[in-house]
Amino acid sequence: MTLKNGCDGSALARRLASEGIGTAFLLAAVVGSGIMGERLSGGNAAMTLLANSLWTGAALVALILAFGPSSGAHFNPLVTLVSAVRRELRWRDASLYIVVQVAGAFVGVWAAHRMFELPLLMLSHRGRSGGGQWLSEGIATLGLLSVILGTARSRPAAVPYAVGGYITAAYWFTSSTSFANPAVTLARACTDTFAGIRPADVGGFLLAQLAGAAAAAALFGWLSPSPAKEETP
Repeated sequence: MTLKNGCDGSALARRLASEGIGTAFLLAAVVGSGIMGERLSGGNAAMTLLANSLWTGAALVALILAFGPSSGAHFNPLVTLVSAVRRELRWRDASLYIVVQVAGAFVGVWAAHRMFELPLLMLSHRGRSGGGQWLSEGIATLGLLSVILGTARSRPAAVPYAVGGYITAAYWFTSSTSFANPAVTLARACTDTFAGIRPADVGGFLLAQLAGAAAAAALFGWLSPSPAKEETP
């Protein structure tokens, strides 16, 4: 999920389209699997969470495989920011990536609503707040960025499976169900379904996610410096 400095013009447009479309599909999977799981589980929250986590993880593997060659398949502003910090992506390109990721996330939520015949626009009433939830988001984000940075350096072909597996697991071992993505967090505030988060709770999640990403960048800046920063022996 890393991408080196590249071309301009039409190549950049294709990369941005990949990021926007991929993020839209990711949110459609997150929200849609939550809606379907809730409808089919008969009120069993554990079964709903199982469905939500498994099918989100499976979709993430497929989307990274499909869009990774085009854009790096970040689908996450924090992955993009860390790539820019590590000089694997230009800052100008990173800013455009983030714009299309956030836009794509909202499109994915709206698509899920229409597929399940829900109102296009609605705000979540699902509370997700408190120290435990914020700590969960920091840990989840630290883990996600660590998996991406570590695997991309040692076994890049395994990144899709490592990321999909981690997100599936983190749904269960974190109390926040591992958003670990600012674009996802913002968009999920606009769905009053199983995957939602109250708009009032978004700020705490975003700060915790930024802290987790900063910790991962610092950790892997020491453990595994980017090629651009390594000195020639």
